[in-house]
This record gives sequence, structure tokens and C-alpha cells, in this order.
Amino acid sequence: MKITTTKEKILNTILMAERVTGKKESLPILACILIEVTKDIILRATNLEAGFEATIPGEVSEEGIIAVPAAILSQTIRSIGGDKVTFSTDDSNLLVESRGTKTLIKAISHDEFPALPKSAGKNKISLSRERLVRGVQAVSYAASPSMIRPDLGSVYLSIKDGAMVCVATDSFRLAEKTVSENGTKAEGDVLIPLKHALELVHILEHVTDDSVSLAAEESQLAVSAGGMRYVSRVVDATFPNYKEIIPKKFTTEATVLKGDLTEMLRKARVFAGADMHVGLHIYPKKKIFSALARSSDVGEMSDSIDAALSGEDLDINFHIGYIADCLSSIESDSVTLGFAGTGKPLVIRGVSDSSFLYLVMPLNR
Repeated sequence: MKITTTKEKILNTILMAERVTGKKESLPILACILIEVTKDIILRATNLEAGFEATIPGEVSEEGIIAVPAAILSQTIRSIGGDKVTFSTDDSNLLVESRGTKTLIKAISHDEFPALPKSAGKNKISLSRERLVRGVQAVSYAASPSMIRPDLGSVYLSIKDGAMVCVATDSFRLAEKTVSENGTKAEGDVLIPLKHALELVHILEHVTDDSVSLAAEESQLAVSAGGMRYVSRVVDATFPNYKEIIPKKFTTEATVLKGDLTEMLRKARVFAGADMHVGLHIYPKKKIFSALARSSDVGEMSDSIDAALSGEDLDINFHIGYIADCLSSIESDSVTLGFAGTGKPLVIRGVSDSSFLYLVMPLNR
């Protein structure tokens, strides 16, 4: 095997492939990137639950196939100073050359590399790459890191009426992001395991194409763009009917600057201790919106910020992170906090951003 390509192209593809490699000690081949050269130069990676392949431009001098550890390969390419890189096989190992530098990487038998599932190419939907990334990023932190309940450990994507809705919940909080897709007439929904949703975002951030093709069929999701294909399993479960738990009316409402709320919660985090609890005190008649956090180890803080208030007086407790996590996803300088009452959910929205909704349950105490 012998190929010549640019450092930029090969490194970008290796960084995408590396994210999908596996870490099972019993299967070292999963930690590798497979380089297959025929008429095209194709890189592949898999962790058995998801797979990645991409075709890169370059000059093919000799065909061949080889598998090398992804971490070593990416570090090698990063350290190269030249613009062009030559890959060739030397006694069944990979020789990497560029502008006076030579690196020999020990290969692993490629015979054990798992085959990537083929996509039938049915029911494809074309989406904006940037909007898909933005939608998943806006909600993924609200999914459960555990797959004990697969529906809670996944990101739900629903495409209907020319819009894509991304939703995630761990049962303590829920995030929903609606992204318009005016050119899309197709409809469908899919549950993507959180790990794979984050892998997909990482890969799409390295893709330059404006649009991506998405196809969900049987038990897998296939996303392709610009010579890249990412395939992952999907969850065979029903996402909770979350619309039913969103309060229709609020007993207390507060509108604050997002920056003020962020700073108040950042300070509360310092004083909250390990349990990360913060008490919110909203007294509309007195025009008071304050936060209280205390711990025996650090001390106590009480801060008030300017707010437009209405409704009933309320004292309610939350996990700081559960409120703070959503603020970077709101594309608005001001946010509205709608309280449904003691022991009931808080709904956070952007004043000028109707595309995002966040619901968080209060603490018992």
C-alpha cells in the first residue's frame, strides 16, 4: 500500500474516526483505524455499537489494507510539520513520511476488523448540518448517562411538519429544541443513545458540507455527508409523552437577564457544598428575586438580582446544575422562569427564543 494526501484532510478524518473507536482490552482491533486503499482511500472505525467510514482525496500508488491504533496514528499526524503525508506498508507495518520525518507504526491484523453495516438508503431525509448539531447540543446534557432506562439515556429526534424537534430527559429535567427544516417534507422519529448522539455531533463539527443525509431503518441510524458515513444503533423504545407534564398555567413568573442569573448561580455553586442545592425566593409584591445557598464547610450566600415579577410569593429549592445547564442553550439575553407552585415543575424559556423549552423538577426540601 502506498498513498499520498494532505495532512489537513487525513488528520480531520482521523479525529472523526478516533471518536468512534472502542476500548475493549479483549478486542484491540476496535482501538484501531482501518485504512483500505483500492481506487479510493477509505478510513474506518467501529466500537461494535457504532461505525464510521470516510473517503479522503489523495494519490494512490499501490493498493492495500492495514489497521493501526487510532491514538498513535492521530498523535503522529498531529506532530508532522509538512503539508503532505505519505503512507506506505513496511513489513506489514505502517510507515508515515513527511518532509524528512519517518515514523513506523506497528499494525494489528486487519482480518479481525468487524464489517460495518450497510445502509439500504431508504427513507433518506436531508437536513441542515449546523441545525442538527445545534439541536442535539441544546438538549443532550438533559439525557441520563445510564442506559438502565434506554428511553431516558437517549436523545429523541422527531421530524414533522417541516420542523425537527430534539428532546432529552432524565426524569428530573427535560430539554426541548425545535429547529425549522423548511425543505423537509418527510416525517419520522428516532431515539439515539446519548453516547452515539455525542459521537455524531463531534463528527459533524468536523464536516464542511452544509447538509447531511439521515436515514433510520430497522434498528440503525445512518448519517452521511461529504464522503463520510456514520452508522449507529437506535433504541427500540417509546419516548415518554412529555407534553403532558408541561404546566399550562403558572402561579409565579419571573423575567431576568440571563447573565445575571448565570452569575448568581455560579456564586451559589461555590457555597452550596456537595449537594448543590439552591433556594429561590420570589416575592413579587416586594420585588425580590433572591437565591440562598449554604454549606457547613464554606459558609452562606444570599444574592438578589433585578427581575420583573408577577404572581404569588414562593420559596422553592433546586439542584443548581439542573438550572444552570440549560442557560447556554437559550439564544436570548433574557429568560422567563415560570413556576407552577410548590413541588411542581419550573419551566425556563428565552424571552425572544421560542424554539427552546426547559423543564426542571424542584427538590423535596
